Amino acid sequence: MKAIIMTGAGSGLGKELSLLLAKQNYHMILTGRTEDKLKDVQVQIEESGGSATTLELDIRNLEDVKEKALLLSKKHDLYGLVNNAGIGYFGPFSEISDQEIEGMFHTNVFGTIQMTKAILPYLELKKEGIVLNIVSTAGLRGKKNEAVYCSSKFAVRGFTESMQKEYEGTGIRFVAAYMGGMDTPFWEGSDHIDDPSRFRTAAEVADIIMNNLEKDEIVIESKKS
Repeated sequence: MKAIIMTGAGSGLGKELSLLLAKQNYHMILTGRTEDKLKDVQVQIEESGGSATTLELDIRNLEDVKEKALLLSKKHDLYGLVNNAGIGYFGPFSEISDQEIEGMFHTNVFGTIQMTKAILPYLELKKEGIVLNIVSTAGLRGKKNEAVYCSSKFAVRGFTESMQKEYEGTGIRFVAAYMGGMDTPFWEGSDHIDDPSRFRTAAEVADIIMNNLEKDEIVIESKKS
């Protein structure tokens, strides 16, 4: 069974995409930093007749990424990677701390790039696969009080578009999903968004992504239609 790795699989969009991909007969490798949440998603997948395993993984740790990628390649028929894990800190640029700046780039940018670099050799061997990068509309346009977050997402956009050109015609596809804000735990502890409930749910966004996976670019605005 072909396997797809999901980063940030314990909640939100990562969870919902994992549930849908499992229904398409992919073995889901659920990764993240919170084992309990990953196990909950695994149970949901298996109760629906799907297949999944969990793996604690910190995408900010390059050695951990390399070690786990090798481990997974020996156990599974790796077919895809969804770079979903991401963090955001919001507010006036002058008030964003150095730690928050580093955190966003380590997770959103370096995590995405290093995960891709670690998994890509195994896709190249089979000359097929998909890498889905969850970017956000913050990678399409600048936004007030999101200067550094947008910067990190613009970097992921540039990386994805470059990889699309580099791997054109190889059988390995790179897809960028640009979605607006979602009604997920992402906003917990933040006053940047007054009412997340006006956004689409993660399940709705996941469904739109799955229905458009044949495209190189998927743009999903945040407001409900």
